[in-house]
Amino acid sequence: MRHANRRHRLNRYTSWRKATLISMAKSILIYQSVKTTMVKAKAVRPLIDKLISLGKENTLAAKRRAFAILQDHKLVQKLFSDIAPRFSARSGGYTRILRYGVRRGDSADLTIMELTEVKKIDRKKKTAKAPKAEAHSHETPAHEPKPAEPKHEAKPAAKEPKPELEGKKPVKKFLGGLKTIFKKQKRAF
Repeated sequence: MRHANRRHRLNRYTSWRKATLISMAKSILIYQSVKTTMVKAKAVRPLIDKLISLGKENTLAAKRRAFAILQDHKLVQKLFSDIAPRFSARSGGYTRILRYGVRRGDSADLTIMELTEVKKIDRKKKTAKAPKAEAHSHETPAHEPKPAEPKHEAKPAAKEPKPELEGKKPVKKFLGGLKTIFKKQKRAF
């Protein structure tokens, strides 16, 4: 019997709920921070803790158990080589849930769920861009010779627009003229 075995059902079927939690766990491991609802954050927290604990073991069996959940070799590699070593000094508390506000449509509590040991990303300063005129020029650099154009080929003459279509806009037909087929006819009674 399952007395007092409660879990967050998230108003989903079992397979749908498992897929939601696994997808959120993947997102948290990839991006280190996810904006979600309070209920989903509390539901995914045990799964994240379990995965990071498996990453700290660093055995083949632990890698296989993590792969059974994540189904992504690159993410398992990132978990065991990058994420889990950051938590080697901790025995728990791998995630934090920060309140963010309420969602406008249904007033659900929004939160930001993130890993407590976040790897700082060094963002490089943007270099000065060249002016647009120079960036789009099709000239070859001075150190590369220009390819020689063959002299025997004649360049095609530029097409001149037809004089009768210059001032008029083309008539657009709705789905190839279907509008005229389904047009309601006025009935005279």
